[in-house]
Amino acid sequence: MKKILIVLLVAFTQIGANLYAEGPKNNEPGEYREFSAASLDSLVNLWHARPAVPAFVVDTIIESAEFLYEELPDSVYIQRLASINSPIYYPFNNQVKSYIRLYTQRRREQMENMLGLAEYYFPMFEAALDARNMPMELKYLAVIESALNPRALSRAGASGIWQFMYHTGKRYGLEVDSYIDERRDPFKATEAAVSFLSDLYDIYGDWHLAIAAYNCGPGNVNRAIRRAGGKRDFWEIYYGLPRETRGYVPAFIAATYAFTYAREHNLHARPINLPVATDTIMVSRPLHFEQIADMLQIPVDAIRELNPQYRKDVIPALTKSYPLRLAFDQTTAFAAIEDTIYAHRRTQFFPNNQLVVTPSNNTHSAVAPAGREPVYYTVKSGDAVGLIAGWFNVRVSDLRYWNNINGNLIRVGQQLVVYVPRDRLAHYQSVADTRMGRTSSRPAAPTAVVSASTAPGNDDDYVWHTVRSGDNIWSIAQQYPGVTNEDILRLNNITDARRIQPGQRLRIRPRS
Repeated sequence: MKKILIVLLVAFTQIGANLYAEGPKNNEPGEYREFSAASLDSLVNLWHARPAVPAFVVDTIIESAEFLYEELPDSVYIQRLASINSPIYYPFNNQVKSYIRLYTQRRREQMENMLGLAEYYFPMFEAALDARNMPMELKYLAVIESALNPRALSRAGASGIWQFMYHTGKRYGLEVDSYIDERRDPFKATEAAVSFLSDLYDIYGDWHLAIAAYNCGPGNVNRAIRRAGGKRDFWEIYYGLPRETRGYVPAFIAATYAFTYAREHNLHARPINLPVATDTIMVSRPLHFEQIADMLQIPVDAIRELNPQYRKDVIPALTKSYPLRLAFDQTTAFAAIEDTIYAHRRTQFFPNNQLVVTPSNNTHSAVAPAGREPVYYTVKSGDAVGLIAGWFNVRVSDLRYWNNINGNLIRVGQQLVVYVPRDRLAHYQSVADTRMGRTSSRPAAPTAVVSASTAPGNDDDYVWHTVRSGDNIWSIAQQYPGVTNEDILRLNNITDARRIQPGQRLRIRPRS
């Protein structure tokens, strides 16, 4: 028991200690991107990472703590590093050892998340490195840079999985504007990072120096070389480098070790919410993620995960085409109904085929969606856009559009219009009255949702389809020659293609 308490005390006193801070990125003086054991926690806190196992019981925690701090002889680390088959030299010293402890002992949960992410990102890194005949182990630099988070953003402004500063990204062909940031595109940023590393290796002829220059810029490495009397070995110019950069090469060596010998340290990849197989479609017209989500019945978040470069959920294809990455089966579905997707809610998102809507007096008159009626709600103190949308079971984006709301800015006393299903008007009017502290004179409608497709009518007049688990509007339309998604939506008065349920009956077409 005493041994266990000592082990846990050591663990708690060491958590959060900073190991190193990253230096001025890409030779931009004075701009630092800090990296520490604590910041690793936030970098790998990804929107698409999820736990693989339930919480441990107390006994497991104690056993895990003992395992984490079981020391290996230095000779084991030396032998393992020497066994890595790479043109990059992997020495062992105290600096390298401290980073190995970080990855294999103190940050095991984050390491297992990164091992899961590596299954998706490493193949694209390896393909780019192989095409340039460069060492595959350079892929581990992305672990140091961003913990494999394509949306990582440093305080200095470095962005993406390879942490490019603005000017360096532009120099290597990455587009950055109000709608798109290709520094966050894992594919294009990887090509740029490989080109940058290749250029640095051409300058120094040494991978350790090239890696150091990727972190702090060639200017700082050149100054360190001059101070060391022209020596061109990382360890000989070590103290001439910015303090924050001295840990960068040791951290790279440790990351390489940790990923190569993860199983030996009982580290295993955690599953992530990213598809195994993906494909790319070139989008030639402006397109909003919600248009895709509606017609393919996939969550907007799933599209964002695969396309982090688009800042406003908009693919700004006005003058040229841009890539859209989806799961492989979704790209097939997209291609089958591409024109329908472009047309869906187009006047809402792109009136006059423009990306930005600037109506006079900054107002617009929203047209009531088919089958819906307006309910008016007056904003009270403490209200928020998301809360109001949830009360009326509408999308936040629709609530913003109907009321010309910029972001989440609403004010007390502001009157909002919410378009609710016609057959549930009384119910949602009651919700509005209750939230505003009024007593409604109208009786509330039953809470059960009555679909327009199940309304009374003569069944013999139509061909009907009963929705099964796994069905969506597109897959249903494919079963009936000559029937389109829009036909089904129109006949059943459906405004949101995602809101169909197993057991629901849909009109397919009039009987001939």
